[in-house]
Amino acid sequence: MKIKNLHPWDVDYGTAAAIQEELRGRLVLEDRLPRDIRTVAGADISCAKGDDRVFAAVVLLDAESLDVLEEATHCGRTPFPYIPGLLSFREGPALLRAFAKLRGRPDVALFDGQGIAHPRGFGLAAHLGLILDVPAVGCAKTRLTGSFEEPGAGRGQSAPLVHDGRVIGSVVRTKDRVKPVFVSPGHRVGHERAVEIVLRCSRRYRIPEPIRRAHILVNKIRREATGDR
Repeated sequence: MKIKNLHPWDVDYGTAAAIQEELRGRLVLEDRLPRDIRTVAGADISCAKGDDRVFAAVVLLDAESLDVLEEATHCGRTPFPYIPGLLSFREGPALLRAFAKLRGRPDVALFDGQGIAHPRGFGLAAHLGLILDVPAVGCAKTRLTGSFEEPGAGRGQSAPLVHDGRVIGSVVRTKDRVKPVFVSPGHRVGHERAVEIVLRCSRRYRIPEPIRRAHILVNKIRREATGDR
């Protein structure tokens, strides 16, 4: 995949926040993706305590069977510290290098992180979706911002995630009586389609299969590199 270079990555806190504010205006928050999705990518990051290396994995799946078509990984060092709300500056470069190794271009990408459900409306899925220019969805295990009422206990039940009177995502039950996930558009996807895609990819587990496969792969390469069990 070709990667656009929209801004520098080695920046300070204030510059990073300003980049998020500026790029947020370029997001397309409506459906601009194929009606018939054939491939879906999952992306995840893993880090070890006391280590400045960031391990990244991207897994490309067939959208119908959820069989793995392709895998790509990257390990890189990062000078950017762990700062909630600015994780894309720590994790983004390694993930982009992993995406660059893919031969196939996904119809949509799922990220273990936020889309617009972010204090500045520009989480990891929004940031990398814009740079990659692919439809992107954030699917996080925890809430970063916003308020919500608990959705119903059954699979497919959802509730709006609201911040300052505006819907920024959905709280979605992907499996009966398990904790919900936090779904938000990243780029070129609207709210309803984002939820539809996450549910379509969540057949046996709480976490959508593309992200789950990326999670397994990235932790495998981290353990192999660090000896951490």
